[in-house]
Amino acid sequence: MKLFKIPFIIVLAIASSLNAYSQMTLSGEIRPRTEYRHGYKTLIDTSQSAGIFTSQRTRINFGYIKDNFKTLITLQDVRVWGNQSQANIYDVNTSSLHEAWGEYSFNKYVSVRAGRQELNNDDQRLFGAVQWSQQGRSHDAILLKYTDSTFSAHIGVAYNQTGENSIATSYTVTNNYKELYYIWLNKKFKNLSISLSEINNGIQSPASVNSTRFSYTAGTHIEYTKDAFGANVRYYHQGGIDAAKRDIEANMFGIDFSYTVKKKITFVLGAEILSGQSQTDTAKSYRDVTHQFNPLYGTAHKFNGYMDYFYAGNGHSNAGLNDFYFKTKYKGENWWLSLDIHQFLACADVLDRTKFLQSGEYSKMESSLGTEFDLTFAYTFSSNFTAQVGYSHLLATKTMAAVKGGAYDETQNWAYLMLIFKPVFLK
Repeated sequence: MKLFKIPFIIVLAIASSLNAYSQMTLSGEIRPRTEYRHGYKTLIDTSQSAGIFTSQRTRINFGYIKDNFKTLITLQDVRVWGNQSQANIYDVNTSSLHEAWGEYSFNKYVSVRAGRQELNNDDQRLFGAVQWSQQGRSHDAILLKYTDSTFSAHIGVAYNQTGENSIATSYTVTNNYKELYYIWLNKKFKNLSISLSEINNGIQSPASVNSTRFSYTAGTHIEYTKDAFGANVRYYHQGGIDAAKRDIEANMFGIDFSYTVKKKITFVLGAEILSGQSQTDTAKSYRDVTHQFNPLYGTAHKFNGYMDYFYAGNGHSNAGLNDFYFKTKYKGENWWLSLDIHQFLACADVLDRTKFLQSGEYSKMESSLGTEFDLTFAYTFSSNFTAQVGYSHLLATKTMAAVKGGAYDETQNWAYLMLIFKPVFLK
């Protein structure tokens, strides 16, 4: 590929001049995934047929460390098999720069990293690399870091523009912030880890090119582990204003407990509550406020079911979510098998539109959205090759159809086979 040709030449030139005091790594990833979608992300309708396709992520990672300096460059190509002619017509839209950052350490505690980079904090609920999606997620940012044996502090800043401009212009890239400022603090004790964070998320104002509308998210993430037992608690509050200049009052709370038997089988029981916007509360004072919680730039696929019905790049009528789940995972020598069960309920009232059209009455539907079963198996053949297969099934309700569309009584399922090749060319 043209995008990869010049960087490879550069890599080889650098490799030839390395000395004993520096370290360079060159690795890759080739990850094709075939999916069968019959109700993935939203309910399939009676007149629709299942989608079947294979997507592929290809990455080349070049890392370099010398003294107080290190850098990482990750080139990425994401495509669906067949979306490009076998005649190899070049398409720049499939290739991108996933990461390209440099980091300098002023001493053993303080460093600064700048460039395109992944942001991963705690359990990735608000900041995550979204590794499940083929394209992943990365940010153009500068990050000041302090780290010692028990305490870490990150201060991150990002200011985005659509292009080079000599005068002020509106930021027009969709699904992205214009400005981002955050601080993350983490303190580790013997069996306890406590994090505090605040994120100021700035969206371009539609009224003025010079104005940014800010929301903030502040909260804590706490983890406790002792022997085979683990507990995880997280709480975040959102305030400020949204893009429509409405006040925000939203919250998220999650808790789970885990227990591992003989270091092989783990059981997890938990719940997560994300506030939503009621469809039956007609008071102006309520409707003028945004109550739905936004998990920002986290790894949504990890949390609320693998069929990605909630917060994974798609909405569900701002109804919020109550997710009660049970998970179990068995680890063999070279393989693992997991089963996750989620019971989903709308956190806010969902309007019964049938009754509303008949009588004008604002009455709510049952809160249950459905039950999802996620079964996953993975086998590691070597350090360079892993195969993973999964099957998910959703038992949906009328309320799910009301917030997502589609036919709730149709079979809703999803399956995939993913092959993960991770060559190491130089280390």
